[in-house]
Amino acid sequence: MKTKLPWILTAIFAIALVVVLIARPAAKPAPTAPAGEKKVLYWIDAMNPTHKFDKPGKAPDGMDLVPVYAEGGNPAAPVTAEKKVLYWVDPMHPAYKSDKPGIAPDCGMQLVPVYADGSEPAATSTVSGYANVKLTSDRQQLIGVQTGMTEMRSLGRSVRTVGRVAVDEKRLYTITTKFDGYIEKLYVNVTGQQIHKGQALFSVYSPDLLATQQEYLLALRAAKVAPSLLAAARQRLLLWDIKPAEIRELERTGVARKSVTIYSPANGYVLNKVAVEGARVTAGEPLFQIANLDRVWIQADVYESELPFIRLGALATTTLSYIPGRTWTGRVTFIAPTVDPVTRTVKVRSEFDNPDGALKPDMFGDVVIEQPARTVVAVPDSAVLQTGTRSIVFVVKGDGTFEPREVTLGTDADQFYEVRSGLTAGEKVVTQANFLIDSESRLKAALAQMNGPGEHQHGQ
Repeated sequence: MKTKLPWILTAIFAIALVVVLIARPAAKPAPTAPAGEKKVLYWIDAMNPTHKFDKPGKAPDGMDLVPVYAEGGNPAAPVTAEKKVLYWVDPMHPAYKSDKPGIAPDCGMQLVPVYADGSEPAATSTVSGYANVKLTSDRQQLIGVQTGMTEMRSLGRSVRTVGRVAVDEKRLYTITTKFDGYIEKLYVNVTGQQIHKGQALFSVYSPDLLATQQEYLLALRAAKVAPSLLAAARQRLLLWDIKPAEIRELERTGVARKSVTIYSPANGYVLNKVAVEGARVTAGEPLFQIANLDRVWIQADVYESELPFIRLGALATTTLSYIPGRTWTGRVTFIAPTVDPVTRTVKVRSEFDNPDGALKPDMFGDVVIEQPARTVVAVPDSAVLQTGTRSIVFVVKGDGTFEPREVTLGTDADQFYEVRSGLTAGEKVVTQANFLIDSESRLKAALAQMNGPGEHQHGQ
């Protein structure tokens, strides 16, 4: 009996263990996420996907943050290969760096990320040294972006300068004699006196002229014998400016005149008088200077930089400060071939009718020379940024992108530039805040070059 007892106890314990295992309930499976629920990794700014946040809310530009799921199922912001951001910079002050995204403290613009691989979003451009810039409507409003349109426009250029009235040299006369003699009587003896064509100026006694008259009378009496002598004497009188009417009078009277009278060849005014009654004169000595002022010149000084806008035949107008309300109109007739080395100006001459003599020599007046108007593609002058070596305009694209465009300019007038290449009529361009956009564009391009070629290639 003693030997069977351990086996009985062992059997009872085994039976009890089996009953316990059979009666124990099955273990519950581990809980799973409800159907359709996705795990959110982080939230991003839809306009700046590199800005990540650990909780939902508003982006710095005012838009709702967008979730990024572990499965990459967000249609608005698909998960892409994450780029390493080194730091963020102020687009207006690249020296300012931040270790997290946000708003620049000075200009209020979004901080720009600088990547380890040197790539940047929206950095593609056809202009070397520039990158496209994309701004939300809120940011455009914040920095004061304004736009205008290129258009076909009639443009001309007005060159304003100062001119001096001068005598028309083609209407200037100098009175001399072709023989020696003595002035017997002056009929015009005041400088500035107005005279008329054919008016007597002075009478002169000349021994040579008297002798020639006597020779002519002798040759006239012997005309049948020596006709050549008569012709020679007559020709000598004509060469000494003795008028045919005076020669006929000499033939009629048969008496040589002691003195002859010199007459004015044109209407005008006496600008200079040397003749004095009783004075001896020599052949060729200037005795009177007479100017016809019915038509005058105005000599204007034009800077060499404005010379390309001046053309022969261009319309010119002048006004005088001491004759208000009156304008004279003329035409450009001459452009000097040389530049004044001191003033760096070129003399441009215009001719003006002056029937009443209001324009007097050596008067100063304001001169406007008009370049003929042409219909061209024009852009507002405020849209053009001059870099010193080229001209840049930012063209507005439909998705909020601003594209830098290099342009070639021509005439500037009425706050517009002529565009010779780079733009067409009907394009929208930035006219205000383009300096801020220019800074951000150049910064993006510079950062891309500093950090390597990246994934975008700038145009040449």
